[in-house]
Amino acid sequence: MDNSQILMATLLPQNKSGDGYLKFYLNQQSAAILAMNHTQEAVLISAESITPMPNMPHCVLGLMNWRSRIIWVIDLPKMLNLESLENRVHQYSVIVIKVESTILGLVVQEIKGITKFMSDEIRSPIGQVASSLVPYLRGCVTQQEENFLVLDAQAIVNSSVLIGNQNYQ
Repeated sequence: MDNSQILMATLLPQNKSGDGYLKFYLNQQSAAILAMNHTQEAVLISAESITPMPNMPHCVLGLMNWRSRIIWVIDLPKMLNLESLENRVHQYSVIVIKVESTILGLVVQEIKGITKFMSDEIRSPIGQVASSLVPYLRGCVTQQEENFLVLDAQAIVNSSVLIGNQNYQ
């Protein structure tokens, strides 16, 4: 068991039932969660580990080696038209997701751990968030007085921002 698996196992609530979600911050203001069934790993990587590629969409940081596979790395806040991450960072928090055969690295501000929610706790995001975010969400949920965006991994992978370049598949 590597360090990321140990960290995830120790942060998992043992007494609450429901589906597992990885909890993280897109930026200073936006907390989000992503279903664990699409989450492969959460890693911290150096900025030098990402190789920039020319002529890519604005949110594509480049390519990285993940477990002997080359995967695309996306600045998730920038893709969602939120306040982007600082360009001067020395390391990135990356969530590696897999949807069908597509694997992507999603850069976020900070990864906080794992939580559980029942699917009936998720409510509609319409009227709660900017309309530009709605296509990427399954909904919103509140836990301990904090609102979380429930991201849809399938919608992120199939985003029109990324799909124009078939190299992501």
